[in-house]
Amino acid sequence: MRLLLIRHGQTPSNVKRLLDTAEPGPALTPLGQEQAAALPDALAAERIDALYASTLLRTQLTAAPLAARTGLEVQVREGLRELSAGDLEMRGDDQAVETYMTTAFAWSAGDTGLRMPGGENGVEALRRYDAVVDEAAGTGAGTVAMVSHGAAIRMWVAARAENIDVDFASARALRNTGIVILSGAPGEGWRALHWEGRALGAEDSGIGSTGPAGEPVDGTEG
Repeated sequence: MRLLLIRHGQTPSNVKRLLDTAEPGPALTPLGQEQAAALPDALAAERIDALYASTLLRTQLTAAPLAARTGLEVQVREGLRELSAGDLEMRGDDQAVETYMTTAFAWSAGDTGLRMPGGENGVEALRRYDAVVDEAAGTGAGTVAMVSHGAAIRMWVAARAENIDVDFASARALRNTGIVILSGAPGEGWRALHWEGRALGAEDSGIGSTGPAGEPVDGTEG
């Protein structure tokens, strides 16, 4: 299965650099709406068979133009939501962001028993994300697009892709509507082919970074 993991468009909390992970969450900024509108053209070469989004509003709004272009129904799943910030919710200070990301990447490295302060642990986070990927693979779809969240995507890919480690994922923020493309299957393993516009390995589908040219990079996940 070809798996396209897409970060949602920009939100007001991204602009303010806040850890905003609770439901339903904010809508998109005007720039975020432009980014979402650009996705169908950016993914025009992909023959998408199934489309998923998290339970947070911003992913569903980001997926909507893609759904309109493809005619696919957006399958909303709780498992794709952002990693719960717990006690760090709506904080944007350096200490909170460092704790959040250090905890997330500790899960990728195998310390899944570690718990986000006041939030979930790695076992819970990986289990829920795995469940949606497993469900999609079970449909027999050849290419699946999932609109999700920056920290959740980076954490899951670093944990599950054989050619992505924590050092790589932690050094590369996924900007709004950035895409990670993987190939594989549950039980067989996953290999990342692209991280935004960067090809990994021999295969190159030509997918580049999405959204309007010159858009700002939002460093805070969510």
